[in-house]
Amino acid sequence: MNHDTPVFPRPLSHLTDVQRRVLSAAQLRAHGVSPADTAAQCRPGGPWQQLLPGIVVLHPGPPTDEERLHGVLLYAGRPPARVAVPAQCRAGADAPPYGDVMITGLAALALHGFSAAPPLLSIDHIDVLVPRTRRLRSTGCARLIRVHSTPAAQQLTGVPVAPVARALADAVAQLDDADAVRRLMTEAVRGGHCEPAAVVRELSTARLLSRPHVVDAVDSLLAEGRAIAEERLYELVRTQGLPDPLWDVDLRLPGGPYLGGVDAYWPDQAVAIELDTRAPRQGERQEEDALWTEYARKREHLERLGITVVHITPRKLRDSLEQQAAVVRTALLAAADREPAAYVVLLPR
Repeated sequence: MNHDTPVFPRPLSHLTDVQRRVLSAAQLRAHGVSPADTAAQCRPGGPWQQLLPGIVVLHPGPPTDEERLHGVLLYAGRPPARVAVPAQCRAGADAPPYGDVMITGLAALALHGFSAAPPLLSIDHIDVLVPRTRRLRSTGCARLIRVHSTPAAQQLTGVPVAPVARALADAVAQLDDADAVRRLMTEAVRGGHCEPAAVVRELSTARLLSRPHVVDAVDSLLAEGRAIAEERLYELVRTQGLPDPLWDVDLRLPGGPYLGGVDAYWPDQAVAIELDTRAPRQGERQEEDALWTEYARKREHLERLGITVVHITPRKLRDSLEQQAAVVRTALLAAADREPAAYVVLLPR
């Protein structure tokens, strides 16, 4: 190549900064760079380097985190060579288009801000979700995970990223370290990224619940999630001006059968709260349905006795505390207009 000849006969002004540093072979051709010129630039000691098949980094040094992510998405997504990038995208307000692919696994968790995830530069393989019909193979730093349908991506630092629960399942699939799995799961719940049920559902779908170290981590996860939900329930009563209930009691008819346990109970108003912390454990829909049937049966039995049961999920406690308090307050106030409930015996759980 003549050194007086510009590498890019066509301007790159419409591209974002990282898009100017990492381009696909198709994009290079669209900007007037022939395959021969690209090959010449990527020779050992040259100014460019090939990151992945058909993906070129336009400088000789090690690629940055951002460049690796962009390169993997370009490789997997194969977006059109010419993309009109809007002004807000160049300002960083929107993500450049990569087609229907997204980062998942440990790299996604790092982008979500997980302290238990390794730094991006230390992650050898960047996992990326791609449609099952995509005819590509994993290579270099790009590890492709084929799926029938991709979840709705979240945009983080201009990169499409899988939701935490899905990214966590994809990360766990590659990990044999029980401590690492437990740390990631615990942070997902403690950090408020997602609820335990969502994590277990993704693990079940990925058929990971047969692995002993994953099962142990799930047990810890569910216990952690239950404790957090109970603390939020205490907060609801404490901060929303509700009267103090009896906490964690079992209900029984005098001399009769056991009716079940509830998380909070106001005996004067015959109002109970039950936390729904269900999560499928073996990937069987029937098991989840059976557990829900048991919840519903207990609720119907208590309500036939005149006891109002307020059913609350951990997610509702997290996302709409005031709204849940209003539901409980309404149930307490409505007690005066109801027939007196049956007398029940209360026992500590």
